[in-house]
Amino acid sequence: MLMIYANPASPAGADAMAEAGAIMEELGESGELVGGQALEGPAAARTVKVRDGVPAVTDGPFIEAKEYLAGYLVVECDGIERATEIAARWPDAKLCAMEVWPVINEVTG
Repeated sequence: MLMIYANPASPAGADAMAEAGAIMEELGESGELVGGQALEGPAAARTVKVRDGVPAVTDGPFIEAKEYLAGYLVVECDGIERATEIAARWPDAKLCAMEVWPVINEVTG
């Protein structure tokens, strides 16, 4: 899973959107794209913590963070090195950050 981070101070613009679209098209054609989604901005998010059985809900992500989770892509590729190559090409990697997380496919009962 490629986690896409953004910073409101970073200028994304139409060029970055077109670049991301081209990469998604390429990944779709190669069969590596499983799915993905852009997320609403931090103002629409909530953070939920349960302490001693009591939920505490606050608006937005952690206040200290300048960057926020803006979206994700799920890719099925030949390993973490290939996923890292894809993340390095994504426009947000130049503007803010990308994280690459292997997904555990096993479900245990």
